Amino acid sequence: MLLQGLKVVEMATWVAAPGSAAVMADWGAEVVKVESPTGDATRAFQPDTAESPGNPIFSNENRGKKGVVLDIGTPQGRDALKLLMSQADIFITNTRPGSLKRLGLDYDSVKSAMPRLIYAAVTGYGLTGPEADVAAFDITAFWTRSGMARAMIPPDQEPFPSRPGFGDHVTALATVSAVLAALHERTGTGRGRLVETSLIRAGAYAIGWDLGLQLRYGEVVTTQARADRPSGISGFFRTADDRWLCIVPRTLDCFMKMMLVIDRPEVLAEPRFEPPIVDMATTREVRAMCDEGFAKLTLAEAGARLDEQDLAWAPMATLAELAASEMAETAGCFVTVEDGWGGSFRAPAAPARFPEGAPPVGRAAPKLGQHTREVLEAAGLHADEIDALMRP
Repeated sequence: MLLQGLKVVEMATWVAAPGSAAVMADWGAEVVKVESPTGDATRAFQPDTAESPGNPIFSNENRGKKGVVLDIGTPQGRDALKLLMSQADIFITNTRPGSLKRLGLDYDSVKSAMPRLIYAAVTGYGLTGPEADVAAFDITAFWTRSGMARAMIPPDQEPFPSRPGFGDHVTALATVSAVLAALHERTGTGRGRLVETSLIRAGAYAIGWDLGLQLRYGEVVTTQARADRPSGISGFFRTADDRWLCIVPRTLDCFMKMMLVIDRPEVLAEPRFEPPIVDMATTREVRAMCDEGFAKLTLAEAGARLDEQDLAWAPMATLAELAASEMAETAGCFVTVEDGWGGSFRAPAAPARFPEGAPPVGRAAPKLGQHTREVLEAAGLHADEIDALMRP
Protein backbone atom coordinates (compact mmCIF):
# COMPACT_ATOMS: atom_id res chain seq x y z
CA MET A 1 0.00 0.00 0.00
CA LEU A 2 1.52 3.32 -1.09
CA LEU A 3 5.24 3.22 -0.15
CA GLN A 4 5.17 0.13 2.06
CA GLY A 5 8.16 -2.08 1.27
CA LEU A 6 10.32 0.91 0.32
CA LYS A 7 13.51 1.30 2.36
CA VAL A 8 14.91 4.77 3.02
CA VAL A 9 18.12 5.69 4.82
CA GLU A 10 18.36 9.32 5.91
CA MET A 11 21.49 11.02 7.16
CA ALA A 12 20.32 14.58 7.67
CA THR A 13 19.57 17.25 10.26
CA TRP A 14 17.20 20.16 10.73
CA VAL A 15 14.13 20.18 8.47
CA ALA A 16 14.21 20.01 4.66
CA ALA A 17 15.81 16.58 4.18
CA PRO A 18 14.37 14.96 7.34
CA GLY A 19 10.97 16.40 6.42
CA SER A 20 11.01 14.70 3.03
CA ALA A 21 11.85 11.36 4.64
CA ALA A 22 9.10 11.96 7.23
CA VAL A 23 6.50 12.34 4.48
CA MET A 24 7.65 9.04 2.99
CA ALA A 25 7.44 7.44 6.43
CA ASP A 26 3.88 8.74 6.74
CA TRP A 27 3.12 7.08 3.42
CA GLY A 28 4.42 3.71 4.57
CA ALA A 29 8.14 3.64 3.77
CA GLU A 30 10.58 2.12 6.27
CA VAL A 31 12.86 5.03 7.16
CA VAL A 32 16.08 4.69 9.13
CA LYS A 33 17.42 7.97 10.48
CA VAL A 34 21.19 7.94 10.99
CA GLU A 35 22.45 10.49 13.51
CA SER A 36 25.79 11.38 14.99
CA PRO A 37 26.35 10.63 18.69
CA THR A 38 25.29 14.22 19.46
CA GLY A 39 22.04 13.87 17.53
CA ASP A 40 20.00 16.07 15.22
CA ALA A 41 20.10 19.71 16.32
CA THR A 42 16.28 19.90 16.38
CA ARG A 43 16.26 17.57 19.38
CA ALA A 44 17.38 20.58 21.43
CA PHE A 45 14.11 22.46 20.77
CA GLN A 46 11.54 21.66 23.47
CA PRO A 47 13.65 18.68 24.66
CA ASP A 48 11.84 15.37 24.90
CA THR A 49 11.65 14.30 28.55
CA ALA A 50 9.27 12.38 30.78
CA GLU A 51 8.14 15.71 32.22
CA SER A 52 7.60 17.24 28.75
CA PRO A 53 7.22 14.30 26.37
CA GLY A 54 6.99 14.50 22.61
CA ASN A 55 9.22 17.28 21.25
CA PRO A 56 6.90 18.72 18.57
CA ILE A 57 9.72 20.19 16.45
CA PHE A 58 11.76 16.99 16.18
CA SER A 59 8.65 14.80 15.99
CA ASN A 60 7.19 16.71 13.07
CA GLU A 61 10.18 15.87 10.88
CA ASN A 62 11.00 12.44 12.26
CA ARG A 63 7.87 10.58 13.34
CA GLY A 64 7.62 6.99 12.26
CA LYS A 65 11.36 6.54 11.68
CA LYS A 66 13.86 4.18 13.27
CA GLY A 67 16.79 5.88 14.94
CA VAL A 68 20.40 4.74 14.55
CA VAL A 69 23.56 6.37 15.89
CA LEU A 70 26.76 6.02 13.83
CA ASP A 71 29.98 7.95 14.07
CA ILE A 72 30.82 8.34 10.39
CA GLY A 73 34.08 10.01 11.38
CA THR A 74 35.39 6.48 11.93
CA PRO A 75 35.99 3.86 9.22
CA GLN A 76 33.71 1.43 11.06
CA GLY A 77 30.90 3.97 11.18
CA ARG A 78 31.23 4.76 7.48
CA ASP A 79 31.26 1.05 6.61
CA ALA A 80 28.10 0.48 8.62
CA LEU A 81 26.39 3.40 6.87
CA LYS A 82 27.42 2.05 3.47
CA LEU A 83 25.99 -1.32 4.42
CA LEU A 84 22.64 0.30 5.26
CA MET A 85 22.74 2.32 2.04
CA SER A 86 23.46 -0.80 -0.03
CA GLN A 87 20.26 -2.38 1.25
CA ALA A 88 18.12 0.73 0.78
CA ASP A 89 16.09 2.00 -2.14
CA ILE A 90 16.67 5.67 -1.27
CA PHE A 91 19.36 7.63 0.56
CA ILE A 92 18.59 11.19 1.64
CA THR A 93 21.17 13.61 3.00
CA ASN A 94 21.76 17.32 3.48
CA THR A 95 25.38 16.95 4.54
CA ARG A 96 27.45 19.46 2.59
CA PRO A 97 28.93 18.11 -0.67
CA GLY A 98 32.55 18.72 0.34
CA SER A 99 32.16 16.73 3.55
CA LEU A 100 30.50 13.84 1.76
CA LYS A 101 33.28 13.71 -0.80
CA ARG A 102 36.01 13.72 1.85
CA LEU A 103 34.28 10.81 3.59
CA GLY A 104 33.74 8.85 0.39
CA LEU A 105 29.97 9.09 0.82
CA ASP A 106 29.15 11.29 -2.16
CA TYR A 107 27.17 9.87 -5.07
CA ASP A 108 30.16 9.37 -7.36
CA SER A 109 31.92 7.36 -4.67
CA VAL A 110 29.07 4.92 -4.05
CA LYS A 111 27.11 4.66 -7.31
CA SER A 112 29.10 1.80 -8.85
CA ALA A 113 28.66 -0.35 -5.74
CA MET A 114 24.97 0.63 -5.35
CA PRO A 115 23.56 0.94 -8.88
CA ARG A 116 19.91 0.75 -7.78
CA LEU A 117 20.21 3.40 -5.10
CA ILE A 118 18.32 6.67 -5.54
CA TYR A 119 20.60 9.22 -3.90
CA ALA A 120 18.80 12.42 -2.88
CA ALA A 121 21.03 15.38 -2.02
CA VAL A 122 19.31 18.36 -0.41
CA THR A 123 21.49 21.46 -0.55
CA GLY A 124 21.41 25.19 0.04
CA TYR A 125 22.74 26.38 -3.31
CA GLY A 126 23.20 23.23 -5.40
CA LEU A 127 25.83 20.53 -5.68
CA THR A 128 28.17 22.45 -7.97
CA GLY A 129 29.54 25.94 -8.26
CA PRO A 130 31.42 28.27 -5.90
CA GLU A 131 28.71 28.23 -3.22
CA ALA A 132 28.04 24.50 -3.08
CA ASP A 133 29.50 24.28 0.43
CA VAL A 134 28.16 27.58 1.78
CA ALA A 135 26.11 27.12 4.95
CA ALA A 136 22.40 27.74 4.36
CA PHE A 137 19.04 27.70 6.10
CA ASP A 138 15.68 28.31 4.53
CA ILE A 139 15.58 31.81 6.04
CA THR A 140 18.86 32.67 4.29
CA ALA A 141 18.66 30.76 0.99
CA PHE A 142 14.96 30.15 0.30
CA TRP A 143 13.59 33.38 1.78
CA THR A 144 16.29 36.01 1.56
CA ARG A 145 18.71 35.03 -1.22
CA SER A 146 15.96 33.97 -3.65
CA GLY A 147 14.46 37.46 -3.81
CA MET A 148 11.32 36.26 -2.08
CA ALA A 149 11.71 38.43 1.01
CA ARG A 150 12.28 41.57 -1.04
CA ALA A 151 9.32 40.69 -3.28
CA MET A 152 6.97 40.07 -0.35
CA ILE A 153 7.98 42.69 2.22
CA PRO A 154 6.57 46.14 1.39
CA PRO A 155 9.30 48.73 0.82
CA ASP A 156 7.99 50.90 3.66
CA GLN A 157 8.53 48.11 6.22
CA GLU A 158 11.66 46.83 7.94
CA PRO A 159 12.65 43.40 6.56
CA PHE A 160 11.62 40.37 8.59
CA PRO A 161 12.47 36.66 8.37
CA SER A 162 10.14 33.88 7.33
CA ARG A 163 8.88 31.57 10.06
CA PRO A 164 11.15 28.58 10.87
CA GLY A 165 10.86 25.65 8.49
CA PHE A 166 8.66 27.49 5.99
CA GLY A 167 10.95 27.11 2.99
CA ASP A 168 12.28 23.81 4.29
CA HIS A 169 8.87 22.20 3.91
CA VAL A 170 8.53 23.46 0.35
CA THR A 171 11.94 21.95 -0.37
CA ALA A 172 10.95 18.73 1.38
CA LEU A 173 7.96 18.32 -0.91
CA ALA A 174 10.14 19.01 -3.94
CA THR A 175 12.51 16.29 -2.73
CA VAL A 176 9.69 13.78 -2.28
CA SER A 177 8.39 14.43 -5.79
CA ALA A 178 11.86 14.14 -7.32
CA VAL A 179 12.59 10.89 -5.49
CA LEU A 180 9.29 9.37 -6.59
CA ALA A 181 10.02 10.35 -10.21
CA ALA A 182 13.39 8.59 -10.00
CA LEU A 183 11.73 5.61 -8.34
CA HIS A 184 9.24 5.35 -11.22
CA GLU A 185 12.10 5.50 -13.72
CA ARG A 186 13.90 2.71 -11.88
CA THR A 187 10.98 0.34 -12.40
CA GLY A 188 11.84 0.41 -16.09
CA THR A 189 15.62 0.81 -16.09
CA GLY A 190 16.57 -1.04 -12.92
CA ARG A 191 18.99 1.77 -12.10
CA GLY A 192 18.94 4.49 -9.50
CA ARG A 193 20.20 8.02 -10.00
CA LEU A 194 21.30 11.18 -8.29
CA VAL A 195 18.45 13.53 -7.33
CA GLU A 196 19.29 17.06 -6.21
CA THR A 197 17.08 19.72 -4.67
CA SER A 198 18.11 23.02 -3.15
CA LEU A 199 16.63 25.71 -0.99
CA ILE A 200 17.49 28.38 -3.56
CA ARG A 201 15.82 26.49 -6.42
CA ALA A 202 12.71 25.78 -4.35
CA GLY A 203 12.58 29.47 -3.43
CA ALA A 204 12.92 30.53 -7.06
CA TYR A 205 10.09 28.17 -8.01
CA ALA A 206 7.87 29.29 -5.13
CA ILE A 207 8.22 32.95 -6.22
CA GLY A 208 7.89 31.84 -9.84
CA TRP A 209 4.98 34.15 -10.77
CA ASP A 210 7.12 37.22 -10.12
CA LEU A 211 10.38 35.61 -11.22
CA GLY A 212 8.78 34.61 -14.52
CA LEU A 213 7.91 38.24 -15.22
CA GLN A 214 11.42 39.34 -14.28
CA LEU A 215 12.98 36.76 -16.59
CA ARG A 216 10.65 37.57 -19.49
CA TYR A 217 10.58 41.36 -19.32
CA GLY A 218 13.61 42.31 -17.24
CA GLU A 219 11.54 43.94 -14.52
CA VAL A 220 8.62 43.19 -12.25
CA VAL A 221 6.47 45.10 -9.78
CA THR A 222 6.38 43.22 -6.48
CA THR A 223 4.79 44.11 -3.14
CA GLN A 224 4.15 47.82 -2.82
CA ALA A 225 3.22 50.10 0.02
CA ARG A 226 -0.51 49.75 0.68
CA ALA A 227 -1.32 53.23 -0.62
CA ASP A 228 0.32 52.44 -3.97
CA ARG A 229 -1.31 49.09 -4.71
CA PRO A 230 -3.27 49.07 -7.97
CA SER A 231 -6.52 47.53 -6.72
CA GLY A 232 -8.60 49.32 -4.14
CA ILE A 233 -10.82 46.32 -3.35
CA SER A 234 -8.01 43.78 -2.95
CA GLY A 235 -5.97 42.98 0.13
CA PHE A 236 -6.49 43.24 3.88
CA PHE A 237 -9.15 45.26 5.67
CA ARG A 238 -9.76 45.76 9.40
CA THR A 239 -13.25 45.16 10.84
CA ALA A 240 -15.09 46.85 13.70
CA ASP A 241 -14.06 44.11 16.13
CA ASP A 242 -10.37 44.61 15.29
CA ARG A 243 -10.05 41.59 13.03
CA TRP A 244 -8.48 41.45 9.60
CA LEU A 245 -9.85 39.83 6.47
CA CYS A 246 -8.32 39.35 3.03
CA ILE A 247 -10.20 39.78 -0.24
CA VAL A 248 -9.01 38.77 -3.71
CA PRO A 249 -11.21 39.87 -6.65
CA ARG A 250 -11.65 37.37 -9.45
CA THR A 251 -13.61 39.21 -12.14
CA LEU A 252 -14.61 42.79 -13.01
CA ASP A 253 -18.05 42.35 -11.42
CA CYS A 254 -16.35 41.90 -8.05
CA PHE A 255 -16.17 45.71 -7.83
CA MET A 256 -19.94 45.93 -8.02
CA LYS A 257 -20.29 43.22 -5.39
CA MET A 258 -17.84 44.94 -3.04
CA MET A 259 -19.75 48.22 -3.24
CA LEU A 260 -22.89 46.33 -2.21
CA VAL A 261 -21.01 44.70 0.69
CA ILE A 262 -19.85 48.05 2.08
CA ASP A 263 -23.19 49.83 1.42
CA ARG A 264 -21.92 52.13 -1.32
CA PRO A 265 -24.18 51.24 -4.28
CA GLU A 266 -24.33 54.88 -5.42
CA VAL A 267 -20.70 54.62 -6.55
CA LEU A 268 -21.75 52.27 -9.32
CA ALA A 269 -23.50 55.09 -11.17
CA GLU A 270 -20.34 57.19 -11.48
CA PRO A 271 -18.34 56.57 -14.70
CA ARG A 272 -14.97 57.18 -13.06
CA PHE A 273 -15.51 54.09 -10.87
CA GLU A 274 -16.18 51.81 -13.83
CA PRO A 275 -13.62 48.97 -13.71
CA PRO A 276 -10.88 48.58 -14.55
CA ILE A 277 -9.81 51.63 -12.57
CA VAL A 278 -6.39 52.84 -13.69
CA ASP A 279 -6.26 56.26 -12.01
CA MET A 280 -4.32 55.90 -8.74
CA ALA A 281 -6.19 58.74 -7.03
CA THR A 282 -9.49 56.96 -7.72
CA THR A 283 -8.00 53.66 -6.55
CA ARG A 284 -7.00 55.27 -3.26
CA GLU A 285 -10.49 56.67 -2.91
CA VAL A 286 -11.96 53.19 -3.41
CA ARG A 287 -9.61 51.74 -0.82
CA ALA A 288 -10.60 54.44 1.67
CA MET A 289 -14.28 53.61 1.09
CA CYS A 290 -13.57 49.93 1.72
CA ASP A 291 -11.62 50.76 4.87
CA GLU A 292 -14.52 52.87 6.11
CA GLY A 293 -17.13 50.28 5.19
CA PHE A 294 -15.44 47.34 6.86
CA ALA A 295 -14.67 49.43 9.94
CA LYS A 296 -18.45 49.53 10.54
CA LEU A 297 -18.90 45.74 10.30
CA THR A 298 -17.81 42.94 12.59
CA LEU A 299 -15.90 40.06 11.04
CA ALA A 300 -19.04 37.89 11.22
CA GLU A 301 -21.16 40.56 9.56
CA ALA A 302 -18.60 41.22 6.84
CA GLY A 303 -18.15 37.50 6.22
CA ALA A 304 -21.87 36.96 5.79
CA ARG A 305 -22.07 39.76 3.24
CA LEU A 306 -19.00 38.57 1.34
CA ASP A 307 -20.35 35.03 1.22
CA GLU A 308 -23.69 36.30 -0.02
CA GLN A 309 -21.90 38.01 -2.92
CA ASP A 310 -19.71 34.92 -3.55
CA LEU A 311 -16.50 36.89 -3.13
CA ALA A 312 -13.21 35.11 -2.44
CA TRP A 313 -12.14 36.10 1.07
CA ALA A 314 -10.72 34.69 4.28
CA PRO A 315 -10.33 35.87 7.85
CA MET A 316 -6.74 36.30 9.01
CA ALA A 317 -6.71 33.43 11.46
CA THR A 318 -4.33 32.79 14.33
CA LEU A 319 -2.64 29.43 14.73
CA ALA A 320 -4.84 28.87 17.77
CA GLU A 321 -7.92 29.38 15.58
CA LEU A 322 -6.58 27.00 12.95
CA ALA A 323 -5.86 24.37 15.61
CA ALA A 324 -9.47 24.64 16.85
CA SER A 325 -11.01 24.81 13.38
CA GLU A 326 -13.53 22.17 12.36
CA MET A 327 -12.74 23.00 8.75
CA ALA A 328 -9.03 22.30 9.25
CA GLU A 329 -9.80 19.07 11.07
CA THR A 330 -12.12 17.93 8.30
CA ALA A 331 -9.57 18.91 5.65
CA GLY A 332 -7.01 16.61 7.30
CA CYS A 333 -4.58 19.24 8.59
CA PHE A 334 -3.71 17.31 11.75
CA VAL A 335 -2.59 13.85 12.86
CA THR A 336 -2.26 12.29 16.30
CA VAL A 337 1.29 11.19 17.09
CA GLU A 338 2.61 9.00 19.87
CA ASP A 339 4.93 10.95 22.17
CA GLY A 340 7.21 7.99 22.95
CA TRP A 341 6.28 8.03 26.64
CA GLY A 342 2.87 6.38 26.49
CA GLY A 343 0.87 9.45 25.50
CA SER A 344 0.06 11.25 22.27
CA PHE A 345 -0.40 14.74 20.87
CA ARG A 346 -1.71 16.43 17.75
CA ALA A 347 0.74 17.45 15.05
CA PRO A 348 0.64 18.88 11.51
CA ALA A 349 -0.18 16.34 8.82
CA ALA A 350 1.62 15.85 5.52
CA PRO A 351 -0.23 17.89 2.86
CA ALA A 352 -1.81 14.99 0.99
CA ARG A 353 -4.09 12.19 2.05
CA PHE A 354 -5.49 9.08 0.47
CA PRO A 355 -9.23 8.65 1.18
CA GLU A 356 -9.34 5.12 -0.20
CA GLY A 357 -6.81 3.84 2.32
CA ALA A 358 -3.29 4.56 3.53
CA PRO A 359 -0.81 3.25 6.10
CA PRO A 360 -1.50 4.39 9.65
CA VAL A 361 0.34 7.54 10.72
CA GLY A 362 1.40 8.42 14.22
CA ARG A 363 4.33 6.31 15.43
CA ALA A 364 6.65 8.28 17.71
CA ALA A 365 9.88 9.85 16.56
CA PRO A 366 12.85 7.77 17.72
CA LYS A 367 14.89 8.56 20.78
CA LEU A 368 18.57 9.05 19.98
CA GLY A 369 19.98 5.69 18.87
CA GLN A 370 16.83 3.84 19.92
CA HIS A 371 16.97 1.27 17.12
CA THR A 372 20.72 1.04 16.49
CA ARG A 373 21.11 -2.57 17.49
CA GLU A 374 17.87 -3.69 15.87
CA VAL A 375 18.67 -2.08 12.53
CA LEU A 376 22.29 -3.19 12.40
CA GLU A 377 21.37 -6.77 13.32
CA ALA A 378 18.83 -6.80 10.49
CA ALA A 379 21.52 -5.49 8.14
CA GLY A 380 23.68 -8.50 8.97
CA LEU A 381 26.24 -7.26 11.48
CA HIS A 382 27.30 -9.55 14.32
CA ALA A 383 26.77 -8.66 17.96
CA ASP A 384 30.46 -7.94 18.58
CA GLU A 385 30.60 -5.61 15.56
CA ILE A 386 27.56 -3.76 16.84
CA ASP A 387 29.03 -3.54 20.32
CA ALA A 388 32.16 -1.96 18.88
CA LEU A 389 30.15 0.59 16.94
CA MET A 390 28.05 1.48 19.97
CA ARG A 391 31.00 1.76 22.34
CA PRO A 392 31.66 5.42 23.36
